[in-house]
Amino acid sequence: MRQQTAEKLRIGTSGWYYRHWIGRFYPAELKQAEWLEFYARHFSTVEINATFYRMPFENMIRGWARKAPPGFLYAVKGNRRITHLKKLAGVDEDIKDYFRRVELLGEHLGPILWQLPPSLHEDRQRLEAFLKKLPRGFQHAVEFRHPSWLQAAVFEVLSRYEVACVAISSSRMPMDFTETADFVYYRFHGLKGGYAHDYSREELKPWAEHARDALNRGKTVFAFFNNDAEARAPQNARELMRMIVQH
Repeated sequence: MRQQTAEKLRIGTSGWYYRHWIGRFYPAELKQAEWLEFYARHFSTVEINATFYRMPFENMIRGWARKAPPGFLYAVKGNRRITHLKKLAGVDEDIKDYFRRVELLGEHLGPILWQLPPSLHEDRQRLEAFLKKLPRGFQHAVEFRHPSWLQAAVFEVLSRYEVACVAISSSRMPMDFTETADFVYYRFHGLKGGYAHDYSREELKPWAEHARDALNRGKTVFAFFNNDAEARAPQNARELMRMIVQH
């Protein structure tokens, strides 16, 4: 893989701290404190979900930054207080608090993932009011969980603020590769069987084709597998990587 392509192709998993990966991805004798280091030998990025459930402690973030090898990026999920509890409204102070913490990742900070709840249907005014409050100089991506959002007027709002629309592989949402930023962001939640789903090459083919096309146009590609059951996620992530670079 050319160095330039390697820097722009970022494939990984949604989290790395899974005990059920022992023996399937992590060697049985490997200490838990060494899991991230082992993971980073295989992938150049990882999605952090812990930041969704609670605001991260500063020492925790500094620890992640310290353990990351050169060039490794963390994609960080936005806190649920912002996206799910307040549904993007009245979140000025929450946003400031959140970024005060995640900025501590420094050069290892990748995209910020804002996952909206399925109960939040299309509301362009609410979305744009939120996007206006986000600090510039970061890569922001929005994951919609209700199909009503997937329309041209919403994509236009995202494009105006250079925020990526997350392309989702899920049984609950249609596949949509609409690009609204200078990077693309894929999330694989599993199809049949959800998190236990094992993606076939045929199911990954359209994603590999779109990723190659995006890379050829100079875009950065982020892809994260959330089907953690039986360590499917790292297996499928490796397969997608092979399909993209060996074509």
